[in-house]
Amino acid sequence: MWRLVLPVCLLISPGLTSTLRPAAPAAHDRPASAREQPRVGQQDRGRDATAHAAHERLAAASAARQRYGVAIVRVGLMPKDTSQEYEITFWNSIKDSQYASDYEAYLKAYPNGRFAPLAQARLTRLRAEASKPAAASAASAAPATPALHPASSPAAAAPAPAPAPAPQAKTPPAPEAPPSTPPAAQTKAAPASAPPAAATAAAAAAAAVAAKGNPAIAKPGPHDIQDCPSCPVLVAVTPGNFTMGIDTDDASERPAHRVTISHSYALAKYAVTVAQWNACVAAGACPRLSNENNASPNAPVRDVSWDDAQQYVKWLSKVSGKPYRLPTEAEWEYAARAGTETRYWWGNDMRKGTANCKDCGPPWHVEAPDDVGSFPANAFGFYDMAGGVWEWVSDCWHNSYKNAPTDGHSWDEPNCQTRVIRGGSWRDGAGYMLAATRFKYDSSVRYEANGFRVARDMK
Repeated sequence: MWRLVLPVCLLISPGLTSTLRPAAPAAHDRPASAREQPRVGQQDRGRDATAHAAHERLAAASAARQRYGVAIVRVGLMPKDTSQEYEITFWNSIKDSQYASDYEAYLKAYPNGRFAPLAQARLTRLRAEASKPAAASAASAAPATPALHPASSPAAAAPAPAPAPAPQAKTPPAPEAPPSTPPAAQTKAAPASAPPAAATAAAAAAAAVAAKGNPAIAKPGPHDIQDCPSCPVLVAVTPGNFTMGIDTDDASERPAHRVTISHSYALAKYAVTVAQWNACVAAGACPRLSNENNASPNAPVRDVSWDDAQQYVKWLSKVSGKPYRLPTEAEWEYAARAGTETRYWWGNDMRKGTANCKDCGPPWHVEAPDDVGSFPANAFGFYDMAGGVWEWVSDCWHNSYKNAPTDGHSWDEPNCQTRVIRGGSWRDGAGYMLAATRFKYDSSVRYEANGFRVARDMK
């Protein structure tokens, strides 16, 4: 028998009569406690606690009516930083999605969640829709064959399921389901009729096309560092101090505190690109990723987990002979701020055409982030520190900066399952482009808006 543990603030009623305030969805929405103070002069990053409670009432009532004929109505505000709150945040971010993988990810994270029936219904519909074009294509290609090709079946048409995230409170919005990752030995070979010389020439031509106009793999500048031909270009960062975080916004970004970075380090000038990732794939050291999300060789690689990024830096360390790693969160923000104390690295007001986000001006495309280097660099010479893709850093997630290290080193925990991502993505609004913006993600989960850049010590 289904059991409900109802706190004092929950009621059972046969219907729902709430009036909701409209709220724009965000790819990475934040907990209610993080949005009670909207940004002055900027688009708010998401809904406040009241809107969250209203959405919960509506969606939960709908799911309950489908299953049990009653509606669960919540009265009052949701407790701060709860697993239920993250489930609501997750659902609100995908509830209008047309991607089956988003609903698969939700069901993996919350198999018995309050929106599970609705998620399953939408998943079934999207799978059925996806199977129709494949079936039509198979029929036109082989009309005499009565049986459908396996790829046209709903089960085969859907993406591979995502790995189950860690505990629910650690699951941020809408992780993309990871594609299958065949080893390098299983990659498609050149046609048998093509001689080895022709295949080599074709590969060289493809590499030339990928390199054309790509600053990430162009010849390094006089102050750039490149440790090997396939290594990302780095920029040396000199020691210094800065104020990390902000006291007027998300609780996770408080308290603002002084950090002194006394060590020199180098950080990648751009996010790791698809072409750079594929070099690791070709070496058999990294998993092959979704072609749908990584079609352009000069775009930032995405749909990667923190664990995937660790495989890449391990391979990079091996081929370069240098100790590559992910940057610490403090190193990342120090480089992103580039000597400024303002809300954005370019000032306190949004400036169109400065970051790759949906409210930030052209060039911008809803389908994918633009190629690295398409927007201006900050004063330290780093590109795309705001927008593009969310970037993994080494630190374990903490709900605030209370007791955070002040020396720029990584803030880790034993058996950490949830890591920090920084910078916002092309899918997010301008309110996510602030230098202090941070979020959390399960380290084993891939999401289509998550990428990374690399760092190494300068010794």
